[in-house]
Amino acid sequence: MTPTVKSVPQSWTMQQFSAFLSDNNISGSPVANQEGQLIGIATLKDIADFHLNSVDSSYEEQLSEEEKLEARRLRMMIFEGMAKLPVEVGDIMTPIIFSVDEETAIVDVAKLMMEEHLHRVFVKKGEDLSGIITTYDLLKVIVDEAAS
Repeated sequence: MTPTVKSVPQSWTMQQFSAFLSDNNISGSPVANQEGQLIGIATLKDIADFHLNSVDSSYEEQLSEEEKLEARRLRMMIFEGMAKLPVEVGDIMTPIIFSVDEETAIVDVAKLMMEEHLHRVFVKKGEDLSGIITTYDLLKVIVDEAAS
C-alpha cells in the first residue's frame, strides 16, 4: 500500500491535472469536492477517453462524401470551441470510488480489482483515507513472495 494519496480538486482544468500526474509520476488520483470529500477518481485513461470521444468518426462510413466533409467541418468547429472552454477534472472523472478497510486481506483486494477491472483501490481507516493499493503494489507482493 502507498500511504500517501494526493487528491485533486474537481475544479482543476485538464491541463492542471495532466501536469500534476506528470509531476508526481502517477496515472490517476482521487478527486475531492470543495469540502475535501472524495467524489471520484480521474486517470490518464479519462483524459484519453475525453479526447477520443471528441473526435469519434466511427459513423462516417455510413455518410456520403458531402456529409463526411460537413461532419468533419462541424467536428473541427466543436473541437475549436471546446478548446476555448476549460474542461474540469469533475467533467472527466469516474464518480465511483472503490475502497477497502485497512484490515482487508490482500487476496480479497486482488479479487476485487480483478472482478471490477480496477488498477487502484483506496484504503480507509474508518471514514479516513489512509492509502491506496495499485496493480504495482500487487505485483510487488508477488515478486517479494517469489524471492523469499
